[in-house]
Amino acid sequence: MSDFTVNPTLTPQTPHRVRRVVENDEYAAFLRRILRAYSRRIAAGDVEALAHLAEVADELHTTMHTAVTGLRAYGYSWADIARPLGITRQAAQQRFGGDSP
Repeated sequence: MSDFTVNPTLTPQTPHRVRRVVENDEYAAFLRRILRAYSRRIAAGDVEALAHLAEVADELHTTMHTAVTGLRAYGYSWADIARPLGITRQAAQQRFGGDSP
């Protein structure tokens, strides 16, 4: 068998396979489960991983800014962005309106 051949017993060819669409709320629920599990691992004595969790928090802060910047570029108002966060449009603009994440 060539190095570039797919083994059909390991990777069956299913041309009519229906792809399952994963919705955003499913991604968010998965992420919350991961974060809770990671915090339990740290709480059980993995003190060195606390620094990694802090890096995750920083990354989340950056991704929130990226998401809001994208929404603003797409045409969403500060009121539109504030509504799902449960904050005022002024609070959203103060939190996310700056250039740096």
